[in-house]
Amino acid sequence: QVQLVESGGGSVQAGGSLRLSCAASGRTDSRYAMGWFRQAPGKEREFVATIRWTDNTYYADSVKGRFTISRDNAKNTVYLQMNSLKPEDTAVYYCATDLNPFGGTSVGNVDYWGQGTQVTVSS
Repeated sequence: QVQLVESGGGSVQAGGSLRLSCAASGRTDSRYAMGWFRQAPGKEREFVATIRWTDNTYYADSVKGRFTISRDNAKNTVYLQMNSLKPEDTAVYYCATDLNPFGGTSVGNVDYWGQGTQVTVSS
């Protein structure tokens, strides 16, 4: 089992920044893909960003150039730096672990989820 706990959500005005953190515990492994997903009201959960054990990163087109994912293996923590936030970024953000080292981009393949943290961007 892997436990994931997110923090860092909140409310911000458009153009602002937030940094999300996700602390992993339990059967952690730096080879697992770690990612962020989000779900807005009335919408399906969607992929945002992932980082693999190779430190390769992948982003949804909607956040490229604005969001940056990173990880600190010594702390078992993954981060999501979100800049130039837009109202359409408003959602609950979930940290996720995919035991497939080459995964982390598909909702259906996630093995563990965090409880989520709310991000609200006002115009």
